[in-house]
Amino acid sequence: MKKFIYISFILIFSNHLNAHIPHYNNISSINMEIYRNNKLIGFSNFIFEHTNEEMIVKNSTKFDVKILGNTIFSLSSKSIEGYKNNKLLYFKSTTYQNDKKKYVSLKYDETTGKLIIDGSSFKGFSDYDAVIGSWWNHDVLEANKQISPISGSIKEQIVNFLGSKNINLYNNNYLVDHYTIKSKKKDLPNNKKLNFDVWISKKNNIIVKVSYSKMGNWEYRLKNFKTN
Repeated sequence: MKKFIYISFILIFSNHLNAHIPHYNNISSINMEIYRNNKLIGFSNFIFEHTNEEMIVKNSTKFDVKILGNTIFSLSSKSIEGYKNNKLLYFKSTTYQNDKKKYVSLKYDETTGKLIIDGSSFKGFSDYDAVIGSWWNHDVLEANKQISPISGSIKEQIVNFLGSKNINLYNNNYLVDHYTIKSKKKDLPNNKKLNFDVWISKKNNIIVKVSYSKMGNWEYRLKNFKTN
């Protein structure tokens, strides 16, 4: 019975992909700050442009990790993704990670109903049930796999709901739902595994915090957001 319910949920979800995109129709920007070991090191900002049935989301992310004044890890990334009638049409990004270029060029193919991906670590097709792993879009919490916005790689994931609580960020109190996102495949190298904690506001469905551990303890914290 449990297996039947699980399969039914997947089928229903697949038929309603991007169903939550309208939640962002009145959002003009989401600004997050990036912390490592509780020290501010960068930002990830999203700009939303709305015209008729279309929505364009532009992201700029940048951070530098320094020890004794020397940069040991850096990332600078820009991306743009387009939606029409709440359906993902394309995603493009260029990222420099420790001066190494990575990229993604993705588009939706109406003929096959597939996503065509040309990325620095993956080239090929994906079913449309994959969601780009961007921290503005809470559809990532209902997907069974996500696409890396940096390299285009695809990872199957398991999402678990842990409960609700109140958290305070920048003197703002949020009632949030707490989720974990973990890789479905257990045999992946640790540096390739998904292992995120995500907190999303119950009031406005905006992700307010993301944390993970990799070369330190990282947090993306919602600093502010603006509406039209």
